[in-house]
Amino acid sequence: MVNYLLKKSYQRKSLKEIKFNDLWNKNGVFTTMWIYNKPPKILFFKSHIQNLIKSLKDYRISEENIKNIILNLIRKNIDKKIVYNHLLRVALNKKIISVSIRERVIPKGKFSLKLVNYKRVKPEYKNLKYKKILEFLSKMNTSKQDIALCTNNKILETGTSNLLFVSKKKIYSPKSNYYKGTNIKFYEKKFPIIKKDIYLKDINQFDEIILVGSGKGVVSVNFIEDYNWKRKSIEIFNKIFKTFQSEFSKNIYKYN
Repeated sequence: MVNYLLKKSYQRKSLKEIKFNDLWNKNGVFTTMWIYNKPPKILFFKSHIQNLIKSLKDYRISEENIKNIILNLIRKNIDKKIVYNHLLRVALNKKIISVSIRERVIPKGKFSLKLVNYKRVKPEYKNLKYKKILEFLSKMNTSKQDIALCTNNKILETGTSNLLFVSKKKIYSPKSNYYKGTNIKFYEKKFPIIKKDIYLKDINQFDEIILVGSGKGVVSVNFIEDYNWKRKSIEIFNKIFKTFQSEFSKNIYKYN
């Protein structure tokens, strides 16, 4: 069950507050950001906002001054007195802007992936067509599990994160049919990452599978459920996690 700290929706035209609508499965876009500490910081804040504005334009539901409107609503709904370790979500369709803050589920224990034969609708965008994914995730302990979306015998992404695959100390990511999130874009600047189709039949060639995303942070996968793959190393995970911790601790991710 998701525990919300805040849920607000606004009419885009008037900015009048209305009954909360999470907008899932509507024709629109969203971004999810990690908000943490006191005073609050938001990891990769500028990149998240830039990606959101680009998606709004791609979906032709942008408008003049929409960036300032979004920033003002974020400021309005963040309480500087709270010590955050939460996920801040901003979602928009043509008529509504929704802002929510929920508890961040912290990954723990042996983390696994469950293979699911599914590809997101228009996966290159962070759109709101998530009904099927949410149905899968609602039946899981998301502190220990995630779904791995697969199609045509290829692994693409998880329900919440991007995936990195490690073989002989080389890092790979899928070539296409997934959304390239803010976090993986950051790691592409820090590590050489090779684009490659990741076929299920070749999965045992990989020594590590690593999740990277706004909610999960960086997570090493221990095993794939109902499939013959288990982690053989955490060497590259340790390097990526160290980079993540260093970035996370920087005093640059202020939201205003």
